[in-house]
Amino acid sequence: MESVSVQNIKQKFGIIGYDYALHRALEKAIQVSSTDISVLILGESGVGKEFIPKIIHQYSCRKHHAYIAVNCGAIPEGTIDSELFGHEKGSFTGATSMRKGYFEEANEGTIFLDEVGELPLTTQVRLLRILESGEFIKVGSSKIQKANIRIVAATNLNMIESIQKGKFREDLYYRLNTVQINLPPLRFRKNDIKFLFKKFSNDFAEKYHMPPVTLTEESLKYLENYSWPGNIRQLKNLTEQISVVETKREISVEKLKEYIPENIPSISFSNQNVIETSFHDRERDFLYKILFDMKKNFNNLKNITFQLIKNNSNTRFIEKNQQLMEKVFGKMIFNRNRDDSIFRLEDSSKSEEDLDYEEVEENLSKNELSSFSLQKKEIEFIQKALKKNNGKRRKAAKELGISERTLYRKIKQYGL
Repeated sequence: MESVSVQNIKQKFGIIGYDYALHRALEKAIQVSSTDISVLILGESGVGKEFIPKIIHQYSCRKHHAYIAVNCGAIPEGTIDSELFGHEKGSFTGATSMRKGYFEEANEGTIFLDEVGELPLTTQVRLLRILESGEFIKVGSSKIQKANIRIVAATNLNMIESIQKGKFREDLYYRLNTVQINLPPLRFRKNDIKFLFKKFSNDFAEKYHMPPVTLTEESLKYLENYSWPGNIRQLKNLTEQISVVETKREISVEKLKEYIPENIPSISFSNQNVIETSFHDRERDFLYKILFDMKKNFNNLKNITFQLIKNNSNTRFIEKNQQLMEKVFGKMIFNRNRDDSIFRLEDSSKSEEDLDYEEVEENLSKNELSSFSLQKKEIEFIQKALKKNNGKRRKAAKELGISERTLYRKIKQYGL
């Protein structure tokens, strides 16, 4: 596979934005492109899910073969099997000739099943078979055919909820979801809105032969605080509408309010729980990183102190302070011989690699780290990262392993 970076991908496919979650999704697409494993893309309608399968296909060994995108939600239930798998002449009313399906047409290539959650259960059984064995049967035929194909699927539905309601097969979900790629909604990418608006404005200025529209500072803030239920697609349509209708090219906040309603709290979206879970996972990982570093520093201090005591020939000092040392190091066993007093620890501390989330949580529940202020440590980490990166928040967030959104909130929360 050719060497490729996220920046290369963004330039080639015209993707705009610097959000951490967006970059992570593009990185995953690059990583899995050289394999044949199935991929499930999750994200709300209008976030740009269609770019991911194109990237995966373009940088795969199948790039010289067919790429077919199918909107499963747009095909009537009665004809979906025929569209996907083909049919024989006379297999149903209107089947006046034999027809190849998308899977046969895309053989050796990639097929993108958009809105896969809308597939009927009978079609899901056929899809599961082709995923597991590469076999399918045309409608009205008894002949088994083979297809060597890469499947990438996408949905804006909460798939776990669909499974619980009996609308989607659990075995098919796990077969499709070998690798999951989450695309964030626009309301979580506030810092990208100005770049997206500028891109769309310039595109429509060129298309309609007129100067690009611009935003005042107030109108930009208005857009950033809007909930964007239609995501990037809605922003693009808004920009086009303003570009065509408005004669004044600088758009005020009063003018924007004529096109989009007053700001309202974000409504409930079908896939919102998945995205928010991903966001909270990143914040949890940041806290774990702090705890692991604290644990590592504490263990290093223990080891240094332990070696100093061990090399101290004053056995009276050791015996006098045994109770304190046992509290810090664990139960000690002294083995005396003619040369020296040697002791070992029964409960030796684990290395950093041995630590896991359960251990951290158990330690927290026991207040083992009660002498440390987690909040102060968090502030210290953020300040060091900002200082190291000369105040550049995007680089600092990347080093800390959290999203820019989380970092901005922390900076505001602690008044940094």
